[in-house]
Amino acid sequence: MGFTQSVKICLSKYVVFSGRARRSEYWWFVLFVILVSIGLAVLDTTLFGVDPETGQGSNLLNSLFQLAVLLPMLAAGWRRLHDTGRPGWYLLLPVAFSIATMVMLLTGVVVFSALETGVEDPEVLRGPAAFLGASGLMIMSVIQLVLSVLMIWWLSRPSQEGTNEYGAPS
Repeated sequence: MGFTQSVKICLSKYVVFSGRARRSEYWWFVLFVILVSIGLAVLDTTLFGVDPETGQGSNLLNSLFQLAVLLPMLAAGWRRLHDTGRPGWYLLLPVAFSIATMVMLLTGVVVFSALETGVEDPEVLRGPAAFLGASGLMIMSVIQLVLSVLMIWWLSRPSQEGTNEYGAPS
């Protein structure tokens, strides 16, 4: 399957989460999204300029494109995991873990803020809070890295031969 055909298939199956997607279909579509994003980033900078204070360019066109291809990328990855014999919801593991990490960090901030109000010297709690926050963040970062590498590995695996529980090969 070629580049153009892969892009057409993925865009035509905009929100189709059932079935299977061959490795070439998925990775050609990923390349398309990367190339268009780079082009739009350059176009954004050319059209809208760069903020002299921050040195960052506008991201309007690129952001709109990323929003437009969010569902097709998710659907293509979902079908790709089906093609390797895995459930598509595995694609959400890194995202779910990131959300859980943020909830735990915010919970830690709230808990230590509440504890500070009940202690005469709040400086006593800052050391343990910093240690728990930093060590927790390091552990979560390692787990997130492992999940991300595992996801790339799963998405790059060969297709399952023949029909699997998600249908016939495409």
